[in-house]
Amino acid sequence: MTTLTASQPGTARDAGALRRGVLSRVIDKLGGGLVQLVLIVLALFWLVPTLGLLVVSLRGDADNTASGWWTLFTKPAQITFENYGNLLASGFTSSFWNTVAITVPATILVIGFAAAAAYAFAWMEFPGRDALFIVVIALLVVPVQIALIPIAKMYGAAGIFGSIPGVVLFHVAFGLPFAIFLLRNFFVGIPKELLEAARMDGAAEWKIFATVVFPLAKPAVASLGIFQFLWVWNDLLVALVFADTDAQPMTKALQSQMRQFGTNVDILAPGAFLSLIIPLVLFFSFQRYFVQGLLAGSVK
Repeated sequence: MTTLTASQPGTARDAGALRRGVLSRVIDKLGGGLVQLVLIVLALFWLVPTLGLLVVSLRGDADNTASGWWTLFTKPAQITFENYGNLLASGFTSSFWNTVAITVPATILVIGFAAAAAYAFAWMEFPGRDALFIVVIALLVVPVQIALIPIAKMYGAAGIFGSIPGVVLFHVAFGLPFAIFLLRNFFVGIPKELLEAARMDGAAEWKIFATVVFPLAKPAVASLGIFQFLWVWNDLLVALVFADTDAQPMTKALQSQMRQFGTNVDILAPGAFLSLIIPLVLFFSFQRYFVQGLLAGSVK
């Protein structure tokens, strides 16, 4: 009896611990499921405006005026591609290709120049390196608006004002400080032993950069590419100042449609959706690198 009585408190404690363990596992499972549910709901809410824009672009002007876009799900006969035909007929295609001609070179050039400069700041010794890097960091706080008039005068003297190369050069110049800062922070986190081993094998600095450092920087480069691409693709201010009618990107073309027609939804909706869908596809294609790139250089 004494032994049985003594074992009862231990048995109760074991049972309580078992119940708490089961309860903790249930709470953890429910908590994880609840978090996933909340994230899914937030993602759906985030996609609602995009879905609404797509639906509006597929409805006629009379249907958009008469009822909300959600009525398409009960009346699928409203779907029409006439708006996209009108958009292409309005000359929007040339603006699309102008946007591509501006965004792709501006992104590639920024990545190339910034990667080379970041490697120099991270792993090469030269006089004034730290002071020059401080100057690069200081350029991050320079607003774009402060350089519009001086650069416009410079472009006018050089004969490239209003052209696509002028817009590309502006985006490259203002994209480099952040790009160098991001990639340099990533490069300094690469183990020094890798570079020393390559040097012992007789590799030159350019070969070390091209075959060792740059391939390891894929997350940071992808993140930088997303940032630069989105900034240039969605830019309106620089396009308004430096791009003439023949070189105007989609943002300026859409802005001119609003100025001329005001509520011409049958042109604006498909144009806005085409302008939106490519950045979305790019972001979702490289999203697995995005967080890694944001954290580049934060830990060693």
